[in-house]
Amino acid sequence: MSYNRNPDIEADISFIPTNEGGRATPAWQGYRVDHDFGIKGRINVAQHEFIGCDSAEPGQKVRSRLWFMVPEQQKNRLHPGFKFTVCEGGRIVAYGIVTRVINQELRSGI
Repeated sequence: MSYNRNPDIEADISFIPTNEGGRATPAWQGYRVDHDFGIKGRINVAQHEFIGCDSAEPGQKVRSRLWFMVPEQQKNRLHPGFKFTVCEGGRIVAYGIVTRVINQELRSGI
């Protein structure tokens, strides 16, 4: 993958198993999807680069670098341990926990 800037965050992503309502197929490198970071009425689209694997199976936990399409929405909000959800339409398909904030502008004071 090629990007014009560094990733915004690194996170552990835990995909929900198919039989519990998760995806039916793997998510592949470049997976671009909605993320809910707890701002009412705002969804942040981000693209994933999985670390150490090409895809993530339903039920699998992976480490991922994320590039936000609109990083400014998260300015001064994120810190390691921050929890969020990964959504396809109105359905949650994974849970995420920030492990590292790479984009300094997004770091909270916590």
